[in-house]
Amino acid sequence: MKSHEVNIGIKDKNFIKNIALFFLCYNLSMIKRYPTKQIFVGDVAIGGDAPISVQSMTFTKTEDVEATLEQIKRLHFAGCDIVRLAVPDEAAARALKTIKEQSSLPIVADIHFNYKLALIAAESVDCIRINPGNIGSKERIKAVVDACKERHLPIRIGVNSGSLEDQFENKYGQTPEGMVASALYNIKLLEDYDFTDIKISLKASDVQRTVQSYRDLRPQVPYPFHLGVTEAGTLFHATVKSSIALGTLLLEGIGDTMRISITGELEKEIEVGKAILKDAGLVNEGLNIISCPTCGRIEADLVKAVAEVEERTKHIKVPLDVSVMGCVVNAIGEAKSADVAIAYGKGSGLVMRKGEVVAKLSEAELVDRFLEEVEKAAKEHS
Repeated sequence: MKSHEVNIGIKDKNFIKNIALFFLCYNLSMIKRYPTKQIFVGDVAIGGDAPISVQSMTFTKTEDVEATLEQIKRLHFAGCDIVRLAVPDEAAARALKTIKEQSSLPIVADIHFNYKLALIAAESVDCIRINPGNIGSKERIKAVVDACKERHLPIRIGVNSGSLEDQFENKYGQTPEGMVASALYNIKLLEDYDFTDIKISLKASDVQRTVQSYRDLRPQVPYPFHLGVTEAGTLFHATVKSSIALGTLLLEGIGDTMRISITGELEKEIEVGKAILKDAGLVNEGLNIISCPTCGRIEADLVKAVAEVEERTKHIKVPLDVSVMGCVVNAIGEAKSADVAIAYGKGSGLVMRKGEVVAKLSEAELVDRFLEEVEKAAKEHS
């Protein structure tokens, strides 16, 4: 789809001016996020200059209130910002009120096809996720819009490559062009009722289609984007796919909130999402642990040492560079720029602060002393 063929979705008169400013900044190598409308999911701001939030989704039966709240609690302590709940039937929709009353996180209701479930959910939750084109008649779409307007709820338009409307899949197939066409169609359905508290996701199960879809739609609409690779697989595959796709988009200034879809434990979605933001330079929080690859020069149990450092520094939120190196070849060079460093030698090693040696100790003593110095550095930086 050529961008000049679609002229919908841009109501903000300053939007084109802001896009021009973005490309000017981009060309000056000052990469900034695309300017977007800001919306709120509960008390979490999305878009504009808000931090990029990390989301997840419970996998309980939503009507099992106790189990669902337990998973929400786990996500809260893992650092999740927003949680989405499946609403496949009326029992799930009715349970949302009780869950919302006890939830520590803003709740998004995930609705497919049945507009009545969206109307029930809108009485309790902080956001509705639908595809308006799958809801049915214009009267049903208007009913959902009116319910969301009444409670100032945003709507997330969720486009997935595997569930495009027939008119777009028949014409374009499961392609970025078809996904963008679906998104623009669904956006217009809401805008026709003067509804613009919108966020958009364009998810495919592979990196290329995901990235291209977001890239193609971004200049055409002013709304915030929810990033994700859908059905990304197990921890290993989901981490690789999401790191490539979301990392690429984030470095191009695209994306306002995100979910890492993993077949596995909830906390890992948050852990990987936070790591992507951190390593993309978009979050300045916690330790950046620098450690060398294993090789024949290593003179200590480096794998064990790094694992211990990771485990014992999880609580530190201050941004610090720390280096744990297994031999002297690269260790001294890395230590010069690290806030705190270990340089292992044969049976002993050095603990260093900003390149200055503070202790020479046996291998068994190094990690404990290193961690003392890390704690001191964190307090000094806080």
